[in-house]
Amino acid sequence: MTAYSLLDLVPIVEGGSVARSLANAADLAAHAEAEGFARYWVAEHHGMAGIASAATAVVIAHAGAATRTIRVGAGGIMLPNHAPLVIAEQFGTLDALFPGRIDLGLGRAPGSDMKVARALRRTLEGGADAFPQDVIELQSYFADDGQTGIRAVPGGGARPELWILGSSLYGAQLAAALGLPYAFASHFAPAALDEALDLYRRQFRPSASLDRPYAMAGFNVFAAADDAQAAVLATSMQQTFVALRTTGTGIRMPPPLPGYLETLPPQARAMLDHVLECTAIGGPATVEAGLRAFIARTGVDEVMLTSSIFDHQARRESLSIAAAAMRRLAA
Repeated sequence: MTAYSLLDLVPIVEGGSVARSLANAADLAAHAEAEGFARYWVAEHHGMAGIASAATAVVIAHAGAATRTIRVGAGGIMLPNHAPLVIAEQFGTLDALFPGRIDLGLGRAPGSDMKVARALRRTLEGGADAFPQDVIELQSYFADDGQTGIRAVPGGGARPELWILGSSLYGAQLAAALGLPYAFASHFAPAALDEALDLYRRQFRPSASLDRPYAMAGFNVFAAADDAQAAVLATSMQQTFVALRTTGTGIRMPPPLPGYLETLPPQARAMLDHVLECTAIGGPATVEAGLRAFIARTGVDEVMLTSSIFDHQARRESLSIAAAAMRRLAA
């Protein structure tokens, strides 16, 4: 059976507020739990007008308090932005609050630009080369093995589930070398998906954490009662992607705009076709077919669904349709 989970970008919509987005996040986490999702993740982004999850550990605690059994965590924490000790303390605290339910996905991208990185007081010395060492240092704090000469309190002895995230071959290689589960960001960067999954599985080395490869991949779902309604819902995210790619800055999620795709120049349509390659837009049958094809293509152990929709109730319904499709596929 292929597990299914939820990545929530905690969108701030036009006319909305951070407070409303966070209330929606707690409600969505509880809804995902009721629909059988395995985990609920939020991601670290800074300086983005339309995303409310910059204080990622705080949002995870908020989701954890609204749920009872679903795993909650980060997909992910951008480790170059932080001292590993700080992350050990934050996620050690979360593990104490919600034992056995905390995930910690780690990425090497800054999730921002260099101006924001400097504001976070990180020098980023060593660049990508420092990421493996930072992951190993973080593991040492959780193991409480004394290798760093510093004890993380909280953190020492905590057991969050560590993941390596990626959208290229780099993360796949590191996850394989460390024997950790791997999550690929195919919901917005699908180009290297198949090659990365193959590399991860071929090079995987069993570890104390994991004895066999375990792979997850992101997949967008815009589901509604029928294909036409779903196509309209998807236009909010399409507008957001176009704004981000053309201006370099994020915007608050706009309301759906019927006929939006027909207004775009060919290059913008081609961009959307590429970044949203791993996407199902439609009614229940269309979504089920899209998920079936994606699972057959990738063979992933888990699908990380994301469904960024302007209206909160429509988003809940989209996720319910997707969850029902996953249950039918499992049966």
